[in-house]
Amino acid sequence: MSAVGAPAFAQERQGRGQVNTPGGLAGLFLARQGRRRRESSWNRDGRNADRYQIEPGATHVMADLQGAGIIRHIWVTINHQEPDYLRKLVLRAYWDGQSEPSVEAPIGDFFGVGHGRVSNYWSLPLNMVTGGGPESQNRAAMNCFFPMAFGNGARITVENQGDEPTLALYYYVDYESFDSMIDEALRFHAQWRRVNPTSPRLDLSNRVNDFPRTNEEVNLDGNGNYTVLEATGRGHYVGCNLSIDHLNPIPNFNWFGEGDDFFWIDGEATPSLMGTGTEDYFCAAWGYPGGFNSMPYHGISYPVAPEEGPERYSGKWTMYRYHVEDPIMFQRSLKFSIEAGHANVHANDYSSVAYWYQTLPHQAFPGLLPVAQRVPIPDRESQRSFWRTF
Repeated sequence: MSAVGAPAFAQERQGRGQVNTPGGLAGLFLARQGRRRRESSWNRDGRNADRYQIEPGATHVMADLQGAGIIRHIWVTINHQEPDYLRKLVLRAYWDGQSEPSVEAPIGDFFGVGHGRVSNYWSLPLNMVTGGGPESQNRAAMNCFFPMAFGNGARITVENQGDEPTLALYYYVDYESFDSMIDEALRFHAQWRRVNPTSPRLDLSNRVNDFPRTNEEVNLDGNGNYTVLEATGRGHYVGCNLSIDHLNPIPNFNWFGEGDDFFWIDGEATPSLMGTGTEDYFCAAWGYPGGFNSMPYHGISYPVAPEEGPERYSGKWTMYRYHVEDPIMFQRSLKFSIEAGHANVHANDYSSVAYWYQTLPHQAFPGLLPVAQRVPIPDRESQRSFWRTF
């Protein structure tokens, strides 16, 4: 260890590239390498019009960076009057001249809240700051603090796949530049998926299929699970957000969870990481009795249901779990899936964003669903569906 207390591994790495030692309050006294830089929507004429408009079908390049560096922070706020625009604007990021994006997600989901909604929540890597209740869709600031390394250029874009123009896109992309990047630096990835509805194992409109009956179902191989991530290469998974619209409850039982998480590492036939229930994976217990909560590594960023009554777990929910302290490493591949209720008994609307780091090139992403298949189910329709089987 050096006289200033810098870890030895950081000293060694400087000969093969540059990177700052992990940040945080404890390391603020250490000298830093590189140069702080920024791309933003500031008005080049000096007027207070620090924004860009994006016409339907157009793509705006937020950052087109050269050389090596690490993006440390992205801030975005948007004025777009079209319903469900947070599912119609697509955020993408490309590293090191790759033609395929390593990040591809509807912009709202990427920042931690699904269903085309906003919410005043926080976590360590992601947050939203709203100017009112969830109905204030055009008053959300969105922040990302996931570090994103690149060795030979980076490109971040927003595409408007809606029918109306984005009236204002404001943004910062804060990064540090270096002469070169260390060999060990993996590239950040994020991918959105949706299945609506999931394929149920049982017909829950049949009142015989009550909670005790569904608990007897068996799922040991993960067949029919909702897939959150499939990746090949070397890397580590660092978390996800999962959005569920509860359309298909068990008769007289309103909870949508109980679905276990399955992780297959490096092609193993049997998952080596097995969970005990959806709420358990997202670090809660016995359902989500407290409703909304936001914590550094886990939380419920969006509940829409009332706090009491049979409809308590109806409607739209987003939950998150970030493996900042406990990433799941893989050398060749990783698959992560979760049951839609115990043994996949529900036909619910599931969507997610997975976040991970890995080597390039990555496995090709499934094609992004067209807009019509991305927009959320209207709340009234969701509630009608819930009451059909409850």
